[in-house]
Amino acid sequence: MKTPYISDLQPDQVTTGVFLVSVKDIRQKKSGDPFLSLILADKTGEIDAKMWDNVVEVMDTFERDAFVRVRGLPQIFQNKLQLTIHKLQAVPDSEVELGDFFPASRRDPGEMFAELNAQVNAMQNPHLRALLRAFLDDPEIARLYRLAPAAKSIHHAWLSGLLEHVLSLCTLAKVTAKHYAGIDEDLLLTGVVLHDIGKIHELGYERSFLYTTEGQLLGHIVIAMRMVDEKARQVPGFPPKLLTLVQHLVASHHGTLEFGSPKVPLFPEAMLLHHLDNLDSKMETMRGLIEKDARIAGHWTGYSSSLDRAVLKKDLYLAEALPPAPAPVKAPVRPANSSPFADKLNLALQSDPK
Repeated sequence: MKTPYISDLQPDQVTTGVFLVSVKDIRQKKSGDPFLSLILADKTGEIDAKMWDNVVEVMDTFERDAFVRVRGLPQIFQNKLQLTIHKLQAVPDSEVELGDFFPASRRDPGEMFAELNAQVNAMQNPHLRALLRAFLDDPEIARLYRLAPAAKSIHHAWLSGLLEHVLSLCTLAKVTAKHYAGIDEDLLLTGVVLHDIGKIHELGYERSFLYTTEGQLLGHIVIAMRMVDEKARQVPGFPPKLLTLVQHLVASHHGTLEFGSPKVPLFPEAMLLHHLDNLDSKMETMRGLIEKDARIAGHWTGYSSSLDRAVLKKDLYLAEALPPAPAPVKAPVRPANSSPFADKLNLALQSDPK
């Protein structure tokens, strides 16, 4: 079993471990000498790492997506844990267990996929149900859908993260569709299942999470639009106007033009899908940021560029802010035959000067 994991690293304690290189940059110090700027990863997370000395000896012995054994000192830098590497050695793939290095959902992907199939089978609209079945019954799409992350790094960035994100949105969609009048629940759920379907081809995730060439050139929205058009052709008699609405759900789910949507949401289900997607991704980003920052002192996480803010570690803040609870005060025990009048009489007799 691999030890230590990144989540086990403690500040100011020298450590030796094997990690996956997810980012490798060779940079120059002010002196002109090279230094290494790395992001090391395993299934519990990532850590920034720097190697300042003896870099020339090792910098060409490994590449991105390689495994390396490092000895170094974790330290807090700008409220984040950073590893200063003293020694580094490349490690062959044969010496590692790949499952130790790739973050994955805590839920079983087969169980989640069965849950998604049940959601689709319960839909009332036969055209939308048939369209989704054309996707989920495709063996290659089903395989990738069970495996794909929802993002490269921001939210649900782990194996089966896309499926976990979609199921979370299914729950939110059913609640909100009942709350707002006039919402077509089946249409909204179709948008939920298909809005990120292009990510199964946009992202590669065999070693580390990265963008494929297709993903770089087109992006997941364009890929998804193409996939929806192809599958709709396989559904006999699929209504053209309904197809346009499904395509708009996919095209507008980022909400604004500056965030990559070619169109802004223009009907209620599209607006609701955008906000639910944004809500789920932001809440998961906050949760992950607080969880990863839990070992660092202080009430605030480091700055998150995706959220454009630092986040309050609420539980730690409340635990330190609340005064200790006062010790309980025991009420005086009154004798069995006592009464308020008898208590006053006894007090008067005790104070009698005789």
